[in-house]
Amino acid sequence: MIAIIDGGSTKCDWMILENSGSLNLKTTTLGFNPNITNTDFISQEIDKNEELFFLKNHIEKVFFYGSGCGTEHNAKKVETEFIKTFPEAEISIKEDMTAAAYAAYNGNPAIVGILGTGSNSCFFDGQKIRTDLPSLGFLIGDEGSGSALGKHLLRRYFMKKLPKDLEEDFIQTYRLSIEDAIKNMYHNPRANAYLGEFNKFIADRKKHPYFQNMVFDELKNYLDYQVLPYPESGEVEVNCIGYIAFIYEDILRAAAAELNLTIGKVVQKPIESLVDYHKKYILNLK
Repeated sequence: MIAIIDGGSTKCDWMILENSGSLNLKTTTLGFNPNITNTDFISQEIDKNEELFFLKNHIEKVFFYGSGCGTEHNAKKVETEFIKTFPEAEISIKEDMTAAAYAAYNGNPAIVGILGTGSNSCFFDGQKIRTDLPSLGFLIGDEGSGSALGKHLLRRYFMKKLPKDLEEDFIQTYRLSIEDAIKNMYHNPRANAYLGEFNKFIADRKKHPYFQNMVFDELKNYLDYQVLPYPESGEVEVNCIGYIAFIYEDILRAAAAELNLTIGKVVQKPIESLVDYHKKYILNLK
C-alpha cells in the first residue's frame, strides 16, 4: 500500500492507495508543524485513527508533504517519527510547498502560492521547484493566510476598530476575554491554528464591505510580498492552493488584477490533485 499525505498546520489529509492505484482509505488527522509542535505528537495522533492504525503495518511507501518540513533538520525529525509508525515503509518527507507545486501543475510553468493557515510561494516549471523567498512563519510572515486574517480580526475587535454590527456579532459568537485570547496566542503550541480558526467568522460574513476591504488588502499584501519578487511575475499565471485562496477567490483575483497578475488554477484541497500527480509522474500508474 501507498500513503500520500498533505500535512498542514491545522490538519493532515491522508489517502491510502493499493499498489494498483485504487483508493483504499481517505481520512484526516490533526495537523502539525515541527517548528511549533513536538514531533512526538505525530505517532500519537496517527495511532488515534483506528483505520490508519489497522493499516500501518501494510503500508510500503509513505509520501508526506508537511508545513515546516523545508529544512533538513525538521524533515529528519518528522522522518524519525514516521519510521516508528510505519516500520515496513519507505519514507519520503518533503515540505508542503512541493505538494502545492505538484497539485497546482497544469502543464505550464507557474508561480505557486499556498494560502491556508499559513502562506508561502514558489516557482515550478514542471520539473524543478525554485523558492526565492523564505517562510517567516505566523509571527512576522504568512501574509494573506488564515492566521494573518485572524490576527487582523482580533486586533480590530480588541482595539474597537470593528463596525458596531460586526463587533456585536463577534461578542455573541465568541464571548472572548482578552485574558483567554492572550493565553491562547502566547501559551499555545498551535497558536497559528488558533488564530486561523477566527477566519470562519470572516468567511461567514465575507460579503460585508468592511471584510471585503480587509481581505482585499491582506491578499494584496500577500501578492506584494510573496509573488511580485519572482522575476516571472506578470509573465506566468499564479496557481493557488488552500482554503483561503478558494473561499476568497474572487477577492484574490481582484487583488491580483490590480497588480497586473493573473490567477490561474485555484485548488481548495491539494490531496486529490496531489494523488493524480503521483499516479502520473511518480508511481507511473494509469
